[in-house]
Amino acid sequence: MPVSVGFMKKLDKVSPDMREILIGLLEEIEKQREESVGRKDFLRFAQRTEENFQQTWKVIRELADAQRRTEERVSKLEKAIERLAEAQRKTEERVSKLEETVERLAEAQKKTEERVSKLEEAIERLAEAQRKTEERVSRLEETVERLAEAQKRTEERLNELSEAQRKTEEELRKLIGEHRKTREELGGLSHAVGYILEDRAYASLPELLKKDLSVDVEVLKRDFVELGPGRYEEVNILGKGQKNGEMVWIIGECKTQLKKRDVDTFLRKMSRIEHLFPGDKVYVAVTYQTSPQVREYLKKKGLKLYFSYQFRI
Repeated sequence: MPVSVGFMKKLDKVSPDMREILIGLLEEIEKQREESVGRKDFLRFAQRTEENFQQTWKVIRELADAQRRTEERVSKLEKAIERLAEAQRKTEERVSKLEETVERLAEAQKKTEERVSKLEEAIERLAEAQRKTEERVSRLEETVERLAEAQKRTEERLNELSEAQRKTEEELRKLIGEHRKTREELGGLSHAVGYILEDRAYASLPELLKKDLSVDVEVLKRDFVELGPGRYEEVNILGKGQKNGEMVWIIGECKTQLKKRDVDTFLRKMSRIEHLFPGDKVYVAVTYQTSPQVREYLKKKGLKLYFSYQFRI
């Protein structure tokens, strides 16, 4: 059976599988036609064949259209699959990142839990410390109350002591006044005793100095030595004498209780006035009593010591 050029062009537009089916169908139709005997039958067959062909072509067009739509859908599906694959790849990347983030979060959570545990322990310790602090504060408050009470009692006692102090000061002022009078009286008595000792020394020293030092004393007295205008030094014992035909000065100190500082005071006085007494000098010290140390000190400094019991009464 001859095939038109248009039909061949249409066959080129279908898929290879479909084209193979159509060619097989045409060959089957040609084979059946060759086996037909009469014209009538042929016409009927041709009519049926044409009808079949039209139906077949309709089916082919539908199949071609369906194939086109299928290919379009496949293209869309391929694009969708590509997009899905890309989305899947991105999703996997995001999932990987999320997994890493989750791991970091899990590690951070672990560390956070450890820190929370430490904080809980620290809070427990702080709570215990706070409890102990409150106990100590309570004890301190009690102590402060006791101290305040003690302070109150102390202030009361201080007030009492202040009053007693005021009375004591008043009594002390009276005693000071009386003591001043006593000292004045004792001073007067001391001077009197000292003067008595000096007077006895003036009367007895000439004989003692004659016996002990071969000095003939002319006179002994208490006197003031002028150092300059308005400046004087008092000398308890002052006089002149003769020794081996030469004049000598007798200079001495008289104390009821002779101490080392009295000796030093006398020696300093001599250093200031000895230039007023040229020639030989005899230094003497007179007292009621003194210590052995002072006796040795007097010997060392060249002073002759006399006690009151050596004097005539």
